[in-house]
Amino acid sequence: MYDLATNLPKAKFDVAVIMGGAGELGEKLTGAGIRGVHIQRLERDMGVINDTFAFFELLKIFLREKPDIVHLNSSKAGGLGGLAGRIYNVFVFLLSALHASRSTLHAARIIFTAHGWAFNEERTIASKFIIRCASWLTVALSHTTIVVSDYDRNQAERMLFFKHKIIRIHNGVKKIKFIAKNTAREILVPGQTTSLSKTLWIGTVAELHNNKGLSYAIKAVKKLEEKMDIEKFIYVIIGEGEERTALQNLIQEMHLENEVFLIGKREGASSLLRAFDIFILPSIKEGLPYVILEAGVAELPVVASAVGGIPEIIQDMKSGILVKSKHEDEITLALEFLLANPQKQAKFGETLKEYVVKNFSIEKMVEETSMLYRLNENKARI
Repeated sequence: MYDLATNLPKAKFDVAVIMGGAGELGEKLTGAGIRGVHIQRLERDMGVINDTFAFFELLKIFLREKPDIVHLNSSKAGGLGGLAGRIYNVFVFLLSALHASRSTLHAARIIFTAHGWAFNEERTIASKFIIRCASWLTVALSHTTIVVSDYDRNQAERMLFFKHKIIRIHNGVKKIKFIAKNTAREILVPGQTTSLSKTLWIGTVAELHNNKGLSYAIKAVKKLEEKMDIEKFIYVIIGEGEERTALQNLIQEMHLENEVFLIGKREGASSLLRAFDIFILPSIKEGLPYVILEAGVAELPVVASAVGGIPEIIQDMKSGILVKSKHEDEITLALEFLLANPQKQAKFGETLKEYVVKNFSIEKMVEETSMLYRLNENKARI
């Protein structure tokens, strides 16, 4: 969303971003000259009172802004924003019918981007059913639904009645100004780089959330420790989230405090990727992760779960290694293979970079999305 907002041609699009609260995103948008509109009660978690207030606030904003396109990102915004957008279009229709000669309002085209379907998460059968119904309703409220991978498109096209609404637009990665390896390592583990004289740095950038499967990577590293000299590696995890305490406890339980580092969130984390020799993303559920694209641009050999859109980026044993999710043994074997075959590390990184640059550029993503905006401008329905 940020990349779209800041890269759409200003001569053709007037962009405003509605978001919950202010926070880091608001600051970044303001710095980039993009107008932000804040709704304090628009929160990630469900809540009847806050969601009701957020809905009416969205409706008020639509009436004030009179948008041509309402582009919704995330499940919560997709549901509330889609409903508010449809009711806004009803108001437009009624006002136009009553004041045909004076009305300047026009219906908005509602576009929803699904960044991976939530029903793919580890949940109870009942929860998955409810989420599938909610996802179906969100697609119903939109005029067009963008998915970020062919995997998600295949799932979406099985939704009753809405196959014609689905379009796939891959995420695109921008050029990254990387920090030199030794400097990046000093930033990540300040003051200790010399004492951590390991020959191998393994890294992950991810939210500390159950979906990311980080516990499996930590267990895999423990198994790797048991098979090799402890002085040969460290594992750095960049990110923050609700699983921090559980992951920290796991690290302590496995006596990996000197090998595994949870260093929290880092501004411009992608610029630090060249600190690593190998990148891991052990996710249980994914859409099309930006971080894999960024690791590709950094020419890193990648070990990742074969979930969501990841196999659309990485060709197994050609540009990286794909493993089953929730299988730490496979992660360990992949790391062992890369350690035993340093020439493969270089080849995988080189091949992945070439593929990402060719197929997942930000220019391609912005152009395909802006074409969709223009295509739909005059085709809005109520």
